[in-house]
Amino acid sequence: MENRNKLLVLCGPTASGKTALGVALAHILDGEVVSADSMQIYRGMDIGTAKPTPAEMEGVPHHMLDVADPGEDYSVARYVHDADVCVADILARGKLPIVVGGTGLYIDNLVAGRDFAPFTGIWREKLQARARSEGLPVLHEELRRIDPERAARLHPNDEKRILRALEVWYETGETITAHDERTRDLPPKYDALRVCLAFARREDMWARIDRRVDLMMEQGLENEVRSLLTSGVPPTATAMQAIGYKEFSAALRGEEPLAAAVEAVKLRSRQYAKRQLTWFRRTPGIRWLIWEKAPDLALGRQKVTAYMEEFGI
Repeated sequence: MENRNKLLVLCGPTASGKTALGVALAHILDGEVVSADSMQIYRGMDIGTAKPTPAEMEGVPHHMLDVADPGEDYSVARYVHDADVCVADILARGKLPIVVGGTGLYIDNLVAGRDFAPFTGIWREKLQARARSEGLPVLHEELRRIDPERAARLHPNDEKRILRALEVWYETGETITAHDERTRDLPPKYDALRVCLAFARREDMWARIDRRVDLMMEQGLENEVRSLLTSGVPPTATAMQAIGYKEFSAALRGEEPLAAAVEAVKLRSRQYAKRQLTWFRRTPGIRWLIWEKAPDLALGRQKVTAYMEEFGI
């Protein structure tokens, strides 16, 4: 591919130093950052998502932050569309897109340029109303008649995926199974160098995560969650299922002590970091940047620029 289709991806588990390294590299590579974090997209969710502050951005343009209200149900399809516009614009201006984040699903689909079935919202509303009035089993049976292969793969209570499969059919006239088969083997849209940040010792990663949660508490995470709930964001919203927000919502409702919520956030963050590493280990061709005790920006710049020279960016 030509250089105009190449981009750099910095991925890795939570608290692995992606934000700082992305900014450091943007300075020396004439780059701009495109966030790939499924929760930093929401406005008003700053502390609990470790969203970079203006000071941390150091004047480097950051895209895909604060693009949705926390009450919205933001999807990977919408992310790919919106982030792709940002990447294309950065490339058109002769700069390097640096995709930074830990949401592997977002990264994979952005790099692939995945062709998602269109979504107008009209059929989703109709199908949600039917699910309430007729019951989900009726819709699952309807899907079985339309797309038996997909219906067989879905649990009868998997409302989200049943409605999406029916929605694709009614929006396009093509089953979601046929759509996925048609788009699965297309070549990726971007030639991406992916560098994953991690720690040599798991204990150092755990300690860093725990310190980050303690810092979030000092910065006012409890008040941030309270403000979101007071503003009318329902506790059931997708955004409020994020680590930190779900636990503190429960604590504010009196379902568990605040101290227990803090410990739960630390535990869930560590568990999430393990899942992130599992995801990235399965990524073909990924390069690794392994920290010892803590992130070392000088080492990071050196290693990533060497990878870029090898990769041809």
